[in-house]
Amino acid sequence: METLIILVKLLCAHLCSDFILQTDRINSGKRKPGIKGISYLILHSITHACIAYLLVANWSCWQIPVIVFISHFIIDLVKCKCCKESLSTFLADQFLHIAIIVVLWFSLYKEGIEFSCLNALCSAKVWLAFMAYMLMLKPSSILLGLFLKQWTPSSSNSQSLPKAGQWIGYIERILILTFVLVGSFEGVGFLLAAKSVFRFGELNKAKEIQTTEYVLIGTFASFTIAILTGIAITHLYL
Repeated sequence: METLIILVKLLCAHLCSDFILQTDRINSGKRKPGIKGISYLILHSITHACIAYLLVANWSCWQIPVIVFISHFIIDLVKCKCCKESLSTFLADQFLHIAIIVVLWFSLYKEGIEFSCLNALCSAKVWLAFMAYMLMLKPSSILLGLFLKQWTPSSSNSQSLPKAGQWIGYIERILILTFVLVGSFEGVGFLLAAKSVFRFGELNKAKEIQTTEYVLIGTFASFTIAILTGIAITHLYL
């Protein structure tokens, strides 16, 4: 089980560095031509390497920061210079990063190498829950944005609060994940009913059918991600 904690920590480090610590400025800066783009890529890759090294806390294992830095730099360089931003690019990028993390973890800890006693502070269940909550934030938001891009209505509501939809999604997925983890599925139904009152009541006119369908798709997709993540986490400890 302690070896599993290392894998979960590496995944948490990736999520934290790629979605929480990576600002919009860094994300757009990586695509700039020349030395500016390279400098942003280096900064982002160093962040990944440092966070992974600190969370794993196996100070003698220098392979972790080195491999994380090199692999992340190369993958992001190819993505930023050769690929357009899309759902398939996002999924391929994340798959490659996670695959390298899994291979790195397996190659280093398959023999049960000892690591810092800091790993004993938290169980694997806590780290899995922490990773799940991080997934409910920006990673899910980006995934949903790319998924819904093909259905985005042409007209936008200028009266909408800045980033209100994004934060509504964050909060609803966190609540749903919490309800699932504590086994309170009736809470999910209550949340869906409450959102229906506020969001769907004003979209019942025929001229709003496209907006209604867009909101429904986004809501059900968001609920699906949170529910499936919660079920996956709970079933790991049955």
